[in-house]
Amino acid sequence: MRTTDIQRCEIRSGRLVEWTLHPTTVAAAAGLPEDSRPPAYVQESHVRTARSVREDGLFVPTWSGAAFDLPGPVDIEALQEALRTWTLRHETLRSGFRWVGDEMRRFTLDAEAVALHREDVGHFTDAATLTRYLQDRFDVAADALSWPNFIYAAVVRDSGASVYMVFDHSNVDAYSLYRIPGEIHELYEAALTSSAVETAPIASYVDFCAIERTDADRIDDTHAIVARWREFVAQCGGKLPNFPVDLGLAPEKPLPTQKLMRDMLVDDADASAFEAYCRPHGGTLVGTLAATALLVHEIGGQQVYRTVVPFHTRMKSQWRDSVGWYVGGAPIEIPVAQAPDFDSALRMVRSELRKNRPLSRMPLARVLRLLGSDFRPTSPDLYSIVSYVDTRGIPGSDLWPEMKAHALMRVSYGDQVCAWVTRFHDGLQFASRYPDTEVAYQNMRRYAEGLRELMVSVARDAAVRV
Repeated sequence: MRTTDIQRCEIRSGRLVEWTLHPTTVAAAAGLPEDSRPPAYVQESHVRTARSVREDGLFVPTWSGAAFDLPGPVDIEALQEALRTWTLRHETLRSGFRWVGDEMRRFTLDAEAVALHREDVGHFTDAATLTRYLQDRFDVAADALSWPNFIYAAVVRDSGASVYMVFDHSNVDAYSLYRIPGEIHELYEAALTSSAVETAPIASYVDFCAIERTDADRIDDTHAIVARWREFVAQCGGKLPNFPVDLGLAPEKPLPTQKLMRDMLVDDADASAFEAYCRPHGGTLVGTLAATALLVHEIGGQQVYRTVVPFHTRMKSQWRDSVGWYVGGAPIEIPVAQAPDFDSALRMVRSELRKNRPLSRMPLARVLRLLGSDFRPTSPDLYSIVSYVDTRGIPGSDLWPEMKAHALMRVSYGDQVCAWVTRFHDGLQFASRYPDTEVAYQNMRRYAEGLRELMVSVARDAAVRV
């Protein structure tokens, strides 16, 4: 399920069918009373950022999604039933926000009120035209500042159908997307055969939001977590860190467009050897961050590598199958100039992560509010990230190549770098959004190639030692 943009996910021509929430469902939501469960801090920060950037005159789509194939001929009624059943499993998809003054208030539909509306858009004979249409349609239908903010689509052919399920980021994280192809395949097969799918009740992200926010609101500006973030932000010059290489950005210029870079770093054998070498220090995440620290020192001359490391917040098993945005961040500082080799960098990263990972359980938006600084965002990304996810344990992941499954991201505007290193059954993939400048391209290419070379070197050296 390679990470890609919509231009590179193998869209093929066919008859386009779309599903959105039915107008009667949308009308029912308008009259709903307030749901006492508040938005998660990450949701509120995301929506407020979108509003802030929009007020500055720029529309920045922030959706993500899943794309995959179903074998044909496809039964549209059975597919619709699968999509509706899946939607009803996840309460966040029937929950939205409205503004009351400057406050975001939640509303949530009962499951019985949810119906899907199907529209047969028509036949597209040209894949490029269809791609443009889908991107424009998803931009509008999965907008952070509207509700509903998700859409399903299928491009139907005699041989099968390509399914696209797209959501504003406030609804989903990477783990949510990775589970979709297998679950929809299972529900579709059940609908075809009129059989029941046995499943335990799925915990609600809306409930998680309320629990997390209640816990976060217990701390104040004297808490040790706030003190650690205050120190980190001060070390970053009073802001959150960008990727520490030259990105060719001119000060006070409009928000630049972004480009997507993606490539396979190493195959399964080298990925496994690299993982084994790094395992005593914590595994591939630690190895990736250690390699990154060395590379940004080489490329940009940074003496200390500072970044915010994303971690999932599904700390209890009840949230495992739930769709939502279960992500927090932990600050780390790696004095990479003092690391003479990769092993030294590994030890530094392991120490920092052990010390700071617990900070990721406290929403950063809550911390920033307590810091009392003006963090009015001017970019859709508050900071740059290097993320690592291992997908091999996700149900159905071994069938992703057969399904032609992709994780979709919208690449639009931004002055930050977001990089994802993802472990699949056949190796490690690198994908990144970065500002569309020649300098940024050259430095990000140096970074990606450096990651590959270092991982291969470590893997082959480990094999020789054995």
